[in-house]
Amino acid sequence: MAPKERNIAMMGYRSVGKSSLSIQFVQGQFVDSYDPTIENTFTKVTRINSTDYEIKLVDTAGQDEYSIFPTQYSMDFHGYVLVYSITSQKSFEVIQIIYEKLLDAMGKTHVPVVLVGNKTDLHQERAVSYEEGKKLAESWRATFLETSAKQNESVADIFHSIVLQVERENGNTQEKSSCCIS
Repeated sequence: MAPKERNIAMMGYRSVGKSSLSIQFVQGQFVDSYDPTIENTFTKVTRINSTDYEIKLVDTAGQDEYSIFPTQYSMDFHGYVLVYSITSQKSFEVIQIIYEKLLDAMGKTHVPVVLVGNKTDLHQERAVSYEEGKKLAESWRATFLETSAKQNESVADIFHSIVLQVERENGNTQEKSSCCIS
């Protein structure tokens, strides 16, 4: 059986680690050199609850509060990973604006989202508390994770969480498994 394709957009303010998280997930390595992303697509097949998924990650160029929300991001995506840096209050504010624009563009009140506070390895520079991130995610009915692309901490969890949310949204809950063992 061919893997189910799931298109996921990585969004957030510049330099929060979207590319680092994508590359860590897909290639298993941390890339330290920062080259501002135009837009990259990464693909990885991963198995979640005995189903294979081909995850197409679109690593978007960093957005700021003034960037127009590109309509292509509201169309062909199943879920969104919204990333901020725990060391940047600005990136936390911008992620909220991106989320609002996302809902507006899609004309929905809820979309599958994982909110990610990245760069936990820089905890001594923390500007956004875990509680703030968690509270924001709850208000969006989103999953919340704090990660470190550098230390590969909770990176795979991001993509597993978003795929499971997308499946729930599509009514494909894992309880209704059509497989039976005879």
